[in-house]
Parts: sequence; C-alpha cells; structure tokens
Amino acid sequence: MDNPGRPIRFRITALLLVPIVSLVLLWGFAASLTAGDGMRLLEINTLVEGVATPSEAAVIELQNERLHSARYLNGRSDQDTVVRQRLESDQALASFRRLARSEDVRGTISEEMQIRLTSLFAELEQLPATRALVDSRDADTVRVIRSYDRIIDSMFRMYDQMILVPESSIYQQARSVTALGEVKEILSRERALLSAVGAGGTLSEGEHAALAEMVATRRLAYRQALAKLDAELRAPYERLGGSPGYADFLKLEEEVLASRMLPVDLSPVEQVWVEVERGQVQVVELLVARVTPAAVGILVQIAVAGGLGLVMLVLSVVLALRFSKRLAAELSGLRDMAIQLAEVRLPQLVERLRRGQDAPEEPLPPVEGTPEIRDIGQALDTVRHTAYEAAADQARLRKGVSQVFVSLARRNQSLLHRQLTQLEAMQRKEDQPETLADLYRLDHLTTRMRRHAENLIILSGAAPGRGWRRPVPVVDVLRAAVAEVEDYARVRVLPAPQVSLVGSAVADLIHLIAELVENATVFSPPQTRVIVRAEPTAAGLAVEVEDRGLGVPDAELAELNRRLADRPEFDLADSDRLGLFVVAMLASRHGVQVTLRHSPYGGISAIALIPAAVLAEETPALPS
Repeated sequence: MDNPGRPIRFRITALLLVPIVSLVLLWGFAASLTAGDGMRLLEINTLVEGVATPSEAAVIELQNERLHSARYLNGRSDQDTVVRQRLESDQALASFRRLARSEDVRGTISEEMQIRLTSLFAELEQLPATRALVDSRDADTVRVIRSYDRIIDSMFRMYDQMILVPESSIYQQARSVTALGEVKEILSRERALLSAVGAGGTLSEGEHAALAEMVATRRLAYRQALAKLDAELRAPYERLGGSPGYADFLKLEEEVLASRMLPVDLSPVEQVWVEVERGQVQVVELLVARVTPAAVGILVQIAVAGGLGLVMLVLSVVLALRFSKRLAAELSGLRDMAIQLAEVRLPQLVERLRRGQDAPEEPLPPVEGTPEIRDIGQALDTVRHTAYEAAADQARLRKGVSQVFVSLARRNQSLLHRQLTQLEAMQRKEDQPETLADLYRLDHLTTRMRRHAENLIILSGAAPGRGWRRPVPVVDVLRAAVAEVEDYARVRVLPAPQVSLVGSAVADLIHLIAELVENATVFSPPQTRVIVRAEPTAAGLAVEVEDRGLGVPDAELAELNRRLADRPEFDLADSDRLGLFVVAMLASRHGVQVTLRHSPYGGISAIALIPAAVLAEETPALPS
C-alpha cells in the first residue's frame, strides 16, 4: 500500500478516504441517533436531582400551607399550625432555590427552561405578600387560594419544559402524567376551599363560582389526560374512578354546586385525595420503570458506537500517519527546492546578470518520489532554465541598449562641448548687443541639449564627462542648475549658506537640481515663480524647489515618492518618466534623499537632502 511508485492521486485518496469515510459515516450515524439522546439523558438526570425532586417537595408544602391558610381565615386552624407549615414551606423552597441555581443545573438546562425558572422565582417573591393577607385576615378565602394557585401554576409550567424523554411514545405518556399532576393540584384547591368553609357551612357567591370553575376544569383536564394514557398507566385511575369513594365525592360535588350547602360529612374529599396521591405515585413509578430500560438502551448504543468509532479512528490515524509521513517528506523536499529557486537562486542570477557579471547555469538536483513529484521537479528545472535564458537575453539586450545610449550620448556631448567652446569664443569677439543676445540664447539652448545628452549616459548607468576637481559653493551649483533650464527667468534662487560640495559630485547634483527645477517650471503657470532655496540641516544640506502649480493627487504623489526612493529599473516603454528616473539614479549614486510633497501655495515642493559626506569644508569660487 505504501509503494512509492504509485501515483500521488492514489496515495492522497488512500490517505483521506479511510478516515473521512469512516469518521463521517460512523460518527455521523452515532451523533444523529444517540448523541442527542445521550445529552437528554444527562439533562434529565440533572433536572430530576436539581429541579424536579426539590420542586415537587416545595409544591406539597405549598399545598399544605394553602390548606391551613384557608382554614385559618375561617377560624378552622390556629396560627401556630400556619407558622409551622410556613417554616416547612420555606425550608423546601430554600432547598429548591439552592439546587436550581447551582452551576450543574445552570450549565445543563436549556434557555427556555432558564426562562421558566426565572418566571417561577419571580412568582415566589409574591409569597410574603400572600402571607401578609392571611395574617391580616381581611382577604377572602378565594383570593388567598388563588394567590397560592399562581405560584404553584408556575411550577407546572416549568414541568412542561422538563419532559425530555428521548422515546416519543414515552414522551406522550409523560405529558399525560404531568397533566394528571395538574388535575391533582386542582383537587387540592377544591380540598382547601371545602375544608376552609367546613362541614355544614355555606358557600358565598364568590366561593361557589370558584368551586364551579375548579370542578369543571378538573373534570375536563382529567378526561383529556386519561384518554391519552395507555392501559397500564390508566389502570390505577380506572380503579379510582370505579371505587365507591370516588362516586361519593362526585355526588358531594354535585350537591354542593346545586345548593351551596356543604354536607356534614366531608370525608369523601379526604378519601379521594388520599387515593389520588397513591394513584399518582403508582403511575409515576410505572413511567420511570419504562424510562430506565430506554435510557439503558441509549447508553448501550452510545457505548457501541463510541467503541467502533474509536477503533476506526485509531485505524484511520495509523494509516494516515503512514502515508502522510512519506508524502510529506517528498512534498517538503519539493517545496524547499521551489523556495530555494524562487527566493535565492533566481534573484541572485538576475541580479548578477543585471550588473553584467558572469552567472554560470547550475541545474537543480534530481527529485525522488512519486512520478508526479518527479515530473514537478523536472518542470521546476525547466522553468529555471527558461528563466535563466530570459534573464541572460534581457541582460544582453539591456547592455546593448546602454552601449548604444553611451555611444550616442558621448558623440553628442563632444559635439555640444565643441559648440559651447565656439559660442564662448564668438561671445568674446561680438560687440553688437542684438547679436550677443542671440549668441547667449544659443549658448543656453546648447547647455540644455548637453544636459539631455547626459541623460542618455545616466540612463545607461555611466557617469557624465563633466567634473570638478575642487569643491564648488552651493550657490554656484544652484545657479548652474538654473542656467540649464529653458524658463530660467522665472526661477528665483534665494541666498544660500556658505557651504561647498565636493567636486566629484558637482556635475551630478547640478543635473539633479536642474531636472527638479525644469519639472517645476513645466508643471506651473507661466506667470508664477519657482523658488529655489538651500538650508543646512543636521544630516547635511536641504535644497528645496517649490512651484506654484496645481499639484498632483495624493495617490500619484505617493507613487512618485516610491519611485524616487527605490531607484526603479529603467523601462524603455516608460518614456514619460525619464526625468524622474534620472533624478532617482543620480540621487542613489550620492545618497541623496529626494521627496515630493504638497506646497502651502498649492503646488509641489521637491526637497533634495544632500548628505554631509558630499559637503566640503572649503568654499572656493566656481572656475570660469
């Protein structure tokens, strides 16, 4: 299975197919059928221990408190009995609050259940007010009973959210049993009302209406809940319904509703209450007996699915590691070779060819691995060879173009120099002002032509022929740069500091500043001035050329500054940026930092920061 000659597609498929298919199918099946049920079982257990059991105890105590409070309002129970029952209720409620608010319960219950608990706790806050009504003995019996009813009803609404049995049939039976619990609660209300009025007593109109409502609601809910129970769970209630005591209780209800008079014997009420409590306990036990096997079966499914899943997972990991280790080693070697080629060998090759140095061709080492890996290695070597040939051809082409530029520029430079020499001689001999002015204009034009010829030399990477052996004052450098600009009359050179530049850099800096000044005159209105100033700085000397033009957008200005800072490669197709390229070349040659920025007058300020290494200590005059 790990034969290195197999195709990479087979190895990747073998690597991914086993773990993906086994994990997706097995764990997907287990998660969809058992994981959710298992979580419900855990939640059921937490709810039973933390919510259901303590709340049922609290409901029983509240029912007893309601019974004794109703009796106390009618003088049928003493205050000590009520106080003792309240203590029992408070203890049960405190235990319920503590368990329901524990971290285990809060981390397990759903958001809907949390809302029900919050609502229940809010209802429990009304219990002191209900007890105050009882202590004042001013409220009627029905009002007090209904106050307790609202609290207990909140308990049953909470129970609706607690039915989480995974099996659907058991879920339906559990809902019916919960409904029968509410029937028992309504019977408890009847019991409290009848016991409060007492044997032989007479119901008031409000009490009679409340009893009629309780009876109708209990009977309807009882029939609906009983109809949904199966035969086994319905059996205890059917025995109760067929008992003589239950028949006596129904007869008592009818007589009281008809006459509002309570009989002397209220024992059927207590008998039915005892039987209902016993029947409810039996039904709950039968339901729990059904839930337990279902829970055990779910846990068995989870264990089986988890065990098989673990075996498949281990198998998948072993196979994946075995295949991926070798494949990763091959791909890692291929990656390292590609990185070495892209980031080291090719850049070094291109740089050496660009500088005109020899760069022997070195093939890539052979790659071991699958056929696909070997093919990629050969393709990389082919790419390397093609890149080498392209870089060599480009270097040869660039070198040839540069040589042509230098040859043409040197010839033009020689001719222009001879022309300037002749013009100077003619200027010395001429006395006529008009002719002398024409000669000066021709001299200025020839100077500009010489600068353009030097541009070709600079573009080729060579140095211009002009040079000074001695330092030159910066003011003379600025004036010489302005003299090489066509529209020099618009340029104003401000007084410059007593600083000189070394002779070897004078020609290049004159050319650099002349390019900046010419750019300022070309891109500004003809009626405005261009200001040239020089100021010493901590790092050297700053020469600023400021125009009053329209400026350029921020994005274009940022691109221009990037080109000036990075010394871009010369592109024959980018003829519009020759001046910018010349400035960048000259600036990089002497470490000058050229920056363009917006001028306060709306134009552009070009600042050339000349380093201290280019400055000279002495300030001799510029030779004539």
